[in-house]
Amino acid sequence: QEQLVESGGGSVQPGGSLRLSCAASGSAAINNCMGWFRQAPGKEREGVATISTSGGSTRYADSVKGRFTISQQSKDTVYLQMNSLKPEDPAVYYCAAGTWLWDCRLTWTDYGYWGQGTQVTVSS
Repeated sequence: QEQLVESGGGSVQPGGSLRLSCAASGSAAINNCMGWFRQAPGKEREGVATISTSGGSTRYADSVKGRFTISQQSKDTVYLQMNSLKPEDPAVYYCAAGTWLWDCRLTWTDYGYWGQGTQVTVSS
């Protein structure tokens, strides 16, 4: 039973844009934080952006500030708008949800629910 389903990955040229979507269901929909994380080959998983689904506050990694925007349609649907994509952005992007979190940190170990991941490629 999938509880987080991502969509919207793909391949774009440098400077292009993509929008990722994530829909939560079941236990994952009972959350107070959702976020996007990414993992490139040979690298650790890193936080990209998180949002408090109750208050709407957001947090971004320094590497994506000003280029990426996380937003929510509802408590169980979030988006990641990625603009001005760079060659260092390619990775598998994962949606995550966390329950009873004090703070929506960019720390992947805080989150208990994960999607299957969607590939983002930036290539000319």
